[in-house]
Amino acid sequence: MRLFGYVMSMDDGKSLAGVEVFSDLDADRLREIEARCRWRNYDAQEQIIDFQDDSQDVFFITRGAVRVVNYSVSGREVAFDDIGPGRIFGELAAIDGHPRSANVVAISATTVAFMNPPTFKAVLAENADVGLRLMCTMAQIIRTSVERIMDLSTLGAHNRVYAELLRLAGMGIREDGTARISPVPIHGDMASRVSTTRETVARVLSDLSRKGLVKRQGPELLITDYEHLRQMVEEFRGE
Repeated sequence: MRLFGYVMSMDDGKSLAGVEVFSDLDADRLREIEARCRWRNYDAQEQIIDFQDDSQDVFFITRGAVRVVNYSVSGREVAFDDIGPGRIFGELAAIDGHPRSANVVAISATTVAFMNPPTFKAVLAENADVGLRLMCTMAQIIRTSVERIMDLSTLGAHNRVYAELLRLAGMGIREDGTARISPVPIHGDMASRVSTTRETVARVLSDLSRKGLVKRQGPELLITDYEHLRQMVEEFRGE
């Protein structure tokens, strides 16, 4: 099963073999780290982390996917990212000891391994490759955040939707210049990520469909000309 480009494992998920930050470790070392973890399963829509909570465990997704999200005073949802198998979350609180910076909610049946801060820091101290992988992951998060801040500051709502489509399609680009997003994005989810309304998202997708740039094919959304859509966004980023 695939969710926003992430392959959903159908086993029990209780292995760290697919977790990115541990990808340089041999099997014996990986088993040692697995033995220092605790494991938990979450149902779809179940809360994993609460905003401003004092918990400090770090989590590794081995099956399923989660959404990192906050809410405005008025209750408006602001989604930051959807995180799939092999990814890590909760590391900021584990590192600096501060309260949680966002809510994290399971968006499908999800299995996580987790460890407390002393154990996590010991693993980092004992395995330089893990620390380097973690730094690369955090650097990518910062780069993505900077790009999103620039988009919110410089792009209109329609172009922010275009930019989000490009991000979602990033792992589905094909040699023929098309790209696929699977499953078809939910309008409300896209709206919360680009600070607009679901009605605006619906209008943008309808307009792109009329122009032949996007096409629904079963459970997937096909972008027929990825480069053309990218140029449309870059044109306004450059102003």
